[in-house]
Amino acid sequence: MTPTTETMVGIGGAAESTDMVLNIGPQHPSTHGVLRLRLVLDGERIMRADPVIGYMHRGAEKLFEARDYRQIIMLANRHDWLSAFSNELGVVLGVERMLGMEVPERAVWTRTLLAELNRVLNHLMFLGSYPLELGGITPVFYAFREREVLQNVMEEVSGGRMHYMFNRVGGLKEDLPAGWAARARGAVAAVRSRMDRFDDLVLGNEIFRGRTRGVGILAPEAVHAYGVSGPIARASGVDFDLRRDEPYLAYGELQDTLKVVTRKEGDCLARFEVLLEQTHNALDLADACLDRLAGLPPGPINQRLPKVLKAPEGHTYAWTENPLGINGYYLVSKGDKTPYRLKLRSASYNNIQALVELLPGTLVADMVAILGSLFFVVGDIDK
Repeated sequence: MTPTTETMVGIGGAAESTDMVLNIGPQHPSTHGVLRLRLVLDGERIMRADPVIGYMHRGAEKLFEARDYRQIIMLANRHDWLSAFSNELGVVLGVERMLGMEVPERAVWTRTLLAELNRVLNHLMFLGSYPLELGGITPVFYAFREREVLQNVMEEVSGGRMHYMFNRVGGLKEDLPAGWAARARGAVAAVRSRMDRFDDLVLGNEIFRGRTRGVGILAPEAVHAYGVSGPIARASGVDFDLRRDEPYLAYGELQDTLKVVTRKEGDCLARFEVLLEQTHNALDLADACLDRLAGLPPGPINQRLPKVLKAPEGHTYAWTENPLGINGYYLVSKGDKTPYRLKLRSASYNNIQALVELLPGTLVADMVAILGSLFFVVGDIDK
């Protein structure tokens, strides 16, 4: 019998696995900042997803330790560049709590008003950019038009367009300009009158609904496990909002106007719907604050502070319902003019972790839809 020889040709690495590792980023058009996703694929299906962060890290938490309590506001308002006023607010609330300081009523209501206007500005950006990531270019133009209307009144009151630097320990930098309240009320009314564009152009679009309905479903159990908060958590049926459940500023007196928007589906479409409905409610809250401010007598907008501001020795934790979710500020003081430690718990950092649950089992084509629906800012992750 003639001996035979077997030869194996051309299978290469496929002998071990058919999986492929694909890097999305670290610079990708569907991210608000520089994020990298490491995906393991089996054909068109995602088997594993690992968010890789740190490309924008600037060490803000360490820099806090070398800045005094007036200077840290400048650092704190930059990690989420779409929510600068709210970022400042959390820091000064923590310092004021350490000092046992009571802020004038006029400052409390003005802070609440500006925080809600900042919430609308944040949400409008995502209401325009999310459809853009799915191929719909028109909504982003409407979103920027409405943002510009509100940016004008925010710039008039603070001097800044993105990084307002308007909060101070003990209140606000200065009082509102003459006639500003009427101009702000007009801006709110103008934006509200045109918000139905997003219902018509986005929610009424069959392609958008087809790309988002039933895609990227986040279970309530995963929300709790990963500490997800804000509109993303409420879209999964987790009914929690600090403005209602642990009121700060003037929210305790706005419970009749405040509406906590929730959905049960937990998919990309539900997250967009919650964001849109929450924008409507933020405009209503801004109007309510303007009404209350109009009825307040003239008074101070801040407290007089010593030339050198020192927080007493101790520690405290302040948290706020930022536009993207819960932001926490853990402040430790040794009695100096600089914080001994200031730890930020940012909303985006926790929210983005949910990708390891959302992406496995989905198609690559749905990855951008899921990623965009988490409404994150990468600076808020890397801080």
